[in-house]
Amino acid sequence: MAALCTGFFMILLDATIVSIAIPAMLRGLNASLNAVVWVTSIYLLTYAVPMLFTSRLGDRFGPKRVFMAGLVLFTAASLWCGLAGDVGTLITARGVQGLGAALMTPQTLAFISFLFPPARRGAAMGVWGGIAGLATVAGPLLGGVLVDNFGWQWIFYVNVPIGAIAVAMTVLLVPDWRPNAAHSFDVPGILLSGLGLLLVVFGLQNGQQYNWGEVWGGVTVFEIIAAGVLLLVVFGFWQRFNRREPLLPLRVFGNRNFSGGTLASVTVGFTMTGMFFPIVIYLQTVLGLTPLHAGLLTAPMSLLSGVVAPFSGRLSDKVSAKYLLVFGLVTLAGGLAWISLQVTPSTPPLALIPALLLCGLGIGFIFSPMSTITMGSVPRELTGSASGIYNTARQVGGVLGSAAVGVLLQARITASLAASTAGLSPQIQAGLSSAANVEGGAPPDLAGVPDSVRQQVTDAIHSGLTTAASQTLWLPATFLLLGAVAAFAMNTSRREHRAPEPTVSPTTGP
Repeated sequence: MAALCTGFFMILLDATIVSIAIPAMLRGLNASLNAVVWVTSIYLLTYAVPMLFTSRLGDRFGPKRVFMAGLVLFTAASLWCGLAGDVGTLITARGVQGLGAALMTPQTLAFISFLFPPARRGAAMGVWGGIAGLATVAGPLLGGVLVDNFGWQWIFYVNVPIGAIAVAMTVLLVPDWRPNAAHSFDVPGILLSGLGLLLVVFGLQNGQQYNWGEVWGGVTVFEIIAAGVLLLVVFGFWQRFNRREPLLPLRVFGNRNFSGGTLASVTVGFTMTGMFFPIVIYLQTVLGLTPLHAGLLTAPMSLLSGVVAPFSGRLSDKVSAKYLLVFGLVTLAGGLAWISLQVTPSTPPLALIPALLLCGLGIGFIFSPMSTITMGSVPRELTGSASGIYNTARQVGGVLGSAAVGVLLQARITASLAASTAGLSPQIQAGLSSAANVEGGAPPDLAGVPDSVRQQVTDAIHSGLTTAASQTLWLPATFLLLGAVAAFAMNTSRREHRAPEPTVSPTTGP
């Protein structure tokens, strides 16, 4: 469990650690905000798309071998990310890093289901959920320390020694369990789902860049999104009529707990990825915090989440995990709404801590109960596929959250800056026209601008960015409430009754 959680912590950490380094990467790589958003989105995309397939690889070749392959690939790609000299290379390396994460993640849940009997699985899921929650919210703190003291490249270099330690622990401690299940691979399903997701995310994230019009050759943004949706619909029909072994076995969704938990997982992925973009832009650009200070401000949220998660995992073995999950989702949504209502250009940073603690409490009550109730009633023969679907759902939510929040933030920055600078001269307004996409809305070079006007320009920019961040936070908060509705529809029993599972040795397999 320690070996698996070390690797799992590293890959989830990378989903959020980049957010705190956005301003530094914008400056260091001379890149646009949209391009840097792709640094996160490409990771989530290559993480999410192959996961249904990689879960089957674990069933065929053994979870340990696939986990090891992903761990080595992830560690090597982290080194490549740190060495990247331009944003294009960094995006490519992040794509490879996401593929390594996709190989690793399904194997962790499969191993937990194999190693722990149902009566002890809630506590194990508590540890797994605690790692998930802690890694997700610890990213800004660790990222702040590294960016402030060593540069943005070190948010990737730090993975190299951690990855080496995880490789050694996996070799020594993780059993070589081999289900030896003879699975066929649904190649049409892999291609349809991957291309469909790619088109939808590309259209959502780059719509603002192309003014929601033509991209190339007369093809518009909306046509690209529509093509992606169509491919995903065709993928759904193919899974329904594929009589051999579909990539997405639809019969698993006949379980109401699994369906509700998977939908809730989408909203959680959407929120955990999307919530940090507006918060980081506000803390660093408007309030002027350094990456380290911004990370320290979020540290209490991280610590509270890590403390609460194991407790909620053990509690889910005793009471209905459904109510714990609903509480966590609603609490996190309330924390985000509280932050949205609090932020102003002059809000004292410490005044945000109570709302951040509320977010941390909510996160601590989400991952463990959600994993317990979602995976707890899945038949043993579908554990591998269900693990892939469940993890894919969260990562797809993360992809959509990164794209949707990124484009909404850019749109609101543009609109808010236009409104807040309406009284300035046309020349100064023209100089601010790129502020929504370059430097994340940071003030441009104001050389030659009279001192009497500079403060007015700065105030106008800070007001516009604050309004944009506040409005954008309502999107993930609303999605969490949809997840709470899905969770509330789940069964109230502590755990679905299943046929007794045979006791097996971790070294010999079933």
